[in-house]
Amino acid sequence: SMNRELVVEKLTAEKFKKFGDVVEPKDNPLLINKNKCERHNDLAFLQVSNCGHLGVSIFSSEKYTLPFQLLLMERHPLGSQCFIPMSEEPFLVIVSADKDGCPDRPSAFITNGKQGINYKQNIWHSVLTPLSENTLFTVIDRIGPGKNVEEYIFDQPWLVRSLL
Repeated sequence: SMNRELVVEKLTAEKFKKFGDVVEPKDNPLLINKNKCERHNDLAFLQVSNCGHLGVSIFSSEKYTLPFQLLLMERHPLGSQCFIPMSEEPFLVIVSADKDGCPDRPSAFITNGKQGINYKQNIWHSVLTPLSENTLFTVIDRIGPGKNVEEYIFDQPWLVRSLL
């Protein structure tokens, strides 16, 4: 049988590129407000289709502990979904390429505590997976008509066991 254990890697923009954007400060910010503020500009490509609009929400999820069994992934066919942590706590980011309308073998990443992420439209991802209690996230995603969530449950779970 296929190895169903996922090793968690450090999140980098390069490794995450095909799934979306890592939202973090860049090397060349603009200086604004009489040089008292750095503006790190245009960090995520936000997508909305089918008469929706971008909304800002706050999510609060229960804490996850490793190891855990990954059974469920989801995707949003009508827009991107951006998560910005409101505290400096690392969280897990689990994504998968599509294979014949289902998620392929997932990749698991951990943020450095100062990174947010933006899932591209229609990218398979796990639910919000914080590793600390009472973590709040600002979420920027599509609000509007139509069914914008598709869920997939694996026949056998993936074991998310270890951090690199």
